[in-house]
Amino acid sequence: MRITGHLKNYFLRGLAVLVPTILTIWIFIWGYGFIQNNISIHINRGIVGLIMFLENDNQDITRESLNKILVDGYGSIAGFVIALFLIFVVGVILASVVGRTLWQTVEKFIMNTPFLKQVYPYVKQITDFLLTQEKQEKLVSRVVALEYPRKGIWAIGMVTGQGLKKVARHAEKEFITVFVPTTPTPFTGFVTVVPKEEVIDLDMTIEDAVRFIISAGVVQPQGEKCAGFLPNAEHEKKQEENLLV
Repeated sequence: MRITGHLKNYFLRGLAVLVPTILTIWIFIWGYGFIQNNISIHINRGIVGLIMFLENDNQDITRESLNKILVDGYGSIAGFVIALFLIFVVGVILASVVGRTLWQTVEKFIMNTPFLKQVYPYVKQITDFLLTQEKQEKLVSRVVALEYPRKGIWAIGMVTGQGLKKVARHAEKEFITVFVPTTPTPFTGFVTVVPKEEVIDLDMTIEDAVRFIISAGVVQPQGEKCAGFLPNAEHEKKQEENLLV
């Protein structure tokens, strides 16, 4: 039994080391394949067409030979590099006033197009939240802990705005709107309106909170790691009274 237990521990330890590495490599390979199959291949075919147009009089160059090199061969990496460069160029252009103005015009057209306007805004919200730090800071002001879904159970939430006016007037309290994300997809969850005094501000960035939620609590910010039970003053007083008795 002890040998079986050791073998099991060795196997699990090996998995714990290899699985993150394998998954990381797989994600990069998948991303490379996605770009190659959906973007790079069209860029490479465009390069082939351009070369054939420029070298129209040269009979030594054939479309088939170029396809073997640039589309199906080692030259296909050219399209991948160009795709990454184009993404970088788009980012530079959108950083300028002119680029942002042009993109706003494109977005207005999309938002006024049937079917596209039903899908694009939601996709944009997700990608902006995951990829753009400025959007994260705009949408979320701070990370808090609140008792949800019931008293005694604490959840991580993100403050997204003020509470509802009618609720505040009825309860005669100051409320805030808190988004409680779900694991492992932090862009879905529950919107709660909570009294301001019933939440605890956490010394945690939005990125730390997202990592904490995606990892189901495995990846914890250094400053938020629990050091065990910390007795409050009332608890310490009761302990002292028990000792005196």
